Amino acid sequence: MRYLLLLFIVMPVVEMWLLITVGRQIGALPTIGLVLLTAVVGVALLRAQGFATLFRARQKMDLGELPAMEMAEAIVLAVCGALLLTPGFATDVLGFAGLIPPVRLWLVSRFVKNLVVARYQAPRGSDPFSAGEAPQKGEGKTLEGEFWRNQDNEK
Repeated sequence: MRYLLLLFIVMPVVEMWLLITVGRQIGALPTIGLVLLTAVVGVALLRAQGFATLFRARQKMDLGELPAMEMAEAIVLAVCGALLLTPGFATDVLGFAGLIPPVRLWLVSRFVKNLVVARYQAPRGSDPFSAGEAPQKGEGKTLEGEFWRNQDNEK
């Protein structure tokens, strides 16, 4: 939690410093153009990588396998996309780094390694989707009635 707070304080300061430094070197308009260019190129690369990941996930599902790694890659790609759309050069470097497949696989492996999976096991003989005890045979309410379709309303 403290790292997240530090990140939200330090990152904007670093971005402002980089933007001012680059702006002094090449001028304000070229700096703005460079920020917009990196966003456009980043979104195009992100789109291509996202479609490739979606295609691999679809292939795994067609084989009856769970596309767990592909889902984790999609999360990393979403974070990289947010970083690429955020104006600034430091976030662009981080976003572009996440689009490099070996770096992305390393991030995914770190993410999966730290993931804690909770598992629920229902008692034997119970329905895990029911709200409570399942009624035994012969118990419960039985509603009897008749049903007919009214044909007058249909044309």
